[in-house]
Amino acid sequence: MKSKPTLELADIKRIAAAAEAEALANGWAVSIAIVDDGGHLLWLQRLDGAAPISAQIAPAKANTAALGRRESRVYEETINQGRTSFLSAPALRGMLEGGVPIIVDGHHLGAVGVSGVQSQQDAQIARAGIAALTAS
Repeated sequence: MKSKPTLELADIKRIAAAAEAEALANGWAVSIAIVDDGGHLLWLQRLDGAAPISAQIAPAKANTAALGRRESRVYEETINQGRTSFLSAPALRGMLEGGVPIIVDGHHLGAVGVSGVQSQQDAQIARAGIAALTAS
């Protein structure tokens, strides 16, 4: 049997704080979701002014990135290139850019999903959160 690292509450708070700081520094109203490696929601926050739907989309993006072990944008690109059959993939609901897996020392620990601004900006916020975890 193998042992693997998992996200702890302190890790989640560090990721969330850094993601929030990135969003606020840019004046972006978003929702931020953090999930474990099984796609289970660990954290959700909707910043002031963020659209209500963003609180649904952010966890979906995070879930997709965690289960697929790749950025959610990969699925969006695949679909946009004509492989629309991916729309029927089970359990993948957030196939839009903005979900980024959390990978530390080769271990997939979960993902961060962000929604509320342009997709590239969502991903920027998610990466900023993850960078705070891996910088420690």
